[in-house]
Amino acid sequence: MKVCVFGAGAVGGNIATRLLAAQADDVSVVARGAQLKAMRERGLTLRSGGTEITARAEVATDDPSTLPPQDVVLVTLKAHAAPGAAAAIARLLAPQGCAVFLLNGIPWWWRHGLAGAGGPLPLLDPDAALWTRVKPERTLGCVVHSPNDLIAPGVIVHAGPDHFILGEPDGSASARLEAALAMFGRGGIEARTAGDLRRDIWQKLVNNASGNTLCALSRVDLGGLGADPELCALSIRVMRETLAVAAALGWDLRAEVDVESTARRGKPGQRPSMLQDVLRGRPIEVEALLGQLHAFAREKSVAVPNIDVVLPLLRGLDRALRAA
Repeated sequence: MKVCVFGAGAVGGNIATRLLAAQADDVSVVARGAQLKAMRERGLTLRSGGTEITARAEVATDDPSTLPPQDVVLVTLKAHAAPGAAAAIARLLAPQGCAVFLLNGIPWWWRHGLAGAGGPLPLLDPDAALWTRVKPERTLGCVVHSPNDLIAPGVIVHAGPDHFILGEPDGSASARLEAALAMFGRGGIEARTAGDLRRDIWQKLVNNASGNTLCALSRVDLGGLGADPELCALSIRVMRETLAVAAALGWDLRAEVDVESTARRGKPGQRPSMLQDVLRGRPIEVEALLGQLHAFAREKSVAVPNIDVVLPLLRGLDRALRAA
């Protein structure tokens, strides 16, 4: 299969390294800046579980229009960057190709296939570019359980779980879903299908809506967040509000998520992606992790007093990062 990793940062770099090292598919990479320069000069290096994997991409570019049509485009951009790449992603897809979006938080395709719902989410796809150009019908969703950190151009460090959950936005089974799973398998990457992908999204979002956001605002890592009594208590309240919104939308996880232990299980030095972005002066995934959640709360009249406070702070931080 022709496979393009579109955005080879931390998560994308992990996947690209494994796929390239396996040499089982025709893999190209879209990257930019120092990361692209490093890939061209030295290749990619992934450090994980005491092992080191190094691989070189024969085709690495910052101009996706130079690539041939692809069977699979693995979109590993940040959620706020994906709409701007919609046209390039759409052009890359072969007639029967699909785009797999490996996104944090609520994805842009959320309403596709839901009974009584349809259409784009303006907070996540402001001009409906993803909805109209890439199209949810040509998309697979993916929940990422793989903490990675880009410690230097071309060098990724992975620690913790490393598995991916894939599914069709409408919940159906499909040949392209099976093909994507097989492609991950050929790269030695653990992946499975979802019984209900949106449920898996909520399960991860409970952690991200609290841990990612509060680490970004406080600039402490997950270990520090859990060890600080006041921050930990706030994290628990945000998790409970997230669970209440999920339940109002039809995914009640309150009986299966232990928010007390979840809030305290972070390890010292464990930096979630939003904290990594803040420390590097980059824009953050505010709307996917918290903004759309807040909008859902308003739609369902769910009180979220803690998120009411955290969200404007995050939006203010994001504006400052963009201005800088």
